Parts: sequence; C-alpha cells; structure tokens
Amino acid sequence: MIDQQFIGHVLPSYTNAVEPGRLKFFAKAIGQRDPVYLDEAAAHDAGYPGIPVPPTFLFCLEMEAPNPAAVRELLGVDIGKVLHGEQSFTYHAMAHAGDCLTFEPRIADIYAKKGGALEFVVRETRVTNQHGQRVADLRCVTVVRNG
Repeated sequence: MIDQQFIGHVLPSYTNAVEPGRLKFFAKAIGQRDPVYLDEAAAHDAGYPGIPVPPTFLFCLEMEAPNPAAVRELLGVDIGKVLHGEQSFTYHAMAHAGDCLTFEPRIADIYAKKGGALEFVVRETRVTNQHGQRVADLRCVTVVRNG
C-alpha cells in the first residue's frame, strides 16, 4: 500500500520556457488550423503578445520536469503497474510564446478502492508565469494496480 504520509508532499518546482517553434509544431500535430496558433504575426494582429499556448500543451511542458518519475520514485511505485487515470485543467490566464512558466507540483491525495487492488495518486500542479500570475492548475490521477 502507498503510504498516505505523502499526501501534501511538495515536489521540486521547475521552470519551462514556451518556445514558438514548439507551439507551432504542437498546433499542427493536433490539427489546429487557426493562424493565431501557427503564425506570430496573426497572433499579434489578433491582440496577443505572442502565439497562444493551446490548453493541453501545459501537460507536455509538465512532462518535461527534471525528473518525470519523481512521484513514482518517492512512493516506490513500479511503472509496470501504473495506469493514467484522469487529467484535468483549470485555466486562470492565457500563456503565450516567450513566457517562462513555473510548475509547482504536490501530491494532493492518495486513496485506494476495491480493497486496495487499485490505488490512486492525485498530483496537483500550480502553473504561474514570469510575472507570478497564476496561469493554470493541473490535476493528474495515476492509478496503481496491485495484486
């Protein structure tokens, strides 16, 4: 069983720069055709300071943490027993190309179902920009299969 003493544990924060080329590539990969997401001039013409960050791109940046396995290592979880359970985003402000985003993850909850056959680890991550403005709150639930 995963030790519930880790509820509330704060993981190291990290910062990622939002690069315009990566945003354009991501927009193309998800089939985005709006020129605002593909061209800096179109973004400026639409009133944005840079190409807007598509909502789910924050998940990509979150996966680039210095140690993406930090939670699993902390909790002693075998990657072979892990399932992606759920993911959600709460947005507070738009992020744009050129922003420097800081990710502050913590373990929000650990609980079990089915008599411990399934354990759930809830990670919440606060994302702020270089001005300290809250951009988003990310929530990810990892399922660990036991037995």
